[in-house]
Amino acid sequence: MNKSIITNLIACLATLIGYITQQHLIFTVGLFALSGAVTNWLAIHMLFEKVPGLYGSGVIPARFEDFKLAIRQLMMEQFFTKENIDRFLSNNSGSAVAINLNSVIEKVDLTPAFDNLVSVIETSSFAPMLEMVGGAAALQPMKEPFIEKMKVSIQDITQSEQFNTLLRDELEQPNMIETMQEKVGDIIEKRLNELTPQLVKEIVQAMIKKHLGWLVVWGGIFGGLIGLIAALTNNF
Repeated sequence: MNKSIITNLIACLATLIGYITQQHLIFTVGLFALSGAVTNWLAIHMLFEKVPGLYGSGVIPARFEDFKLAIRQLMMEQFFTKENIDRFLSNNSGSAVAINLNSVIEKVDLTPAFDNLVSVIETSSFAPMLEMVGGAAALQPMKEPFIEKMKVSIQDITQSEQFNTLLRDELEQPNMIETMQEKVGDIIEKRLNELTPQLVKEIVQAMIKKHLGWLVVWGGIFGGLIGLIAALTNNF
């Protein structure tokens, strides 16, 4: 049982006890506490749910597009700024960050490179000699060793300090960073477009509803205090 329900039950119970026993003080304190707790509970409920006849209720689902825009602006203006991208491309000493491309290279199909090599040989002055030993088919046993050697060579090149420095310098060009920002923005935009009003409501609700429950508690407490003051003043 959450804080809101407990607060409302206590306030309602105090009101009923005061009414049944004709205890004006208890009744007034309970009634004011109940009004404060219920009012705050309704206000919290109206943030997330549309209540018929109550203008402005269901504000979070209704302002769905504004929430998406705010999330996108937060990501782009706080995380993916030009300065942060530049910081990502450099380490603390300001030198180039080594970008490991081995996993990418392993997935690259280098068959076209071998086919181009064969094509170059076939159109060169070595073509007659190649035909004497069986033509392009004679080169096929070289395909796998060629691809493996190419991958090793490319990996060695991409791991060199010179390559990483050149790559970082190229990435840090103003237009390049702007292009990266645009691509990141597009990715965020596409992901946000997958969100629905219901999902956004649930995300926000999960984040803040637990803490907003204290509004109901304090609404009941302050309402009860006001009721106590009202009852005592009335007695005088």
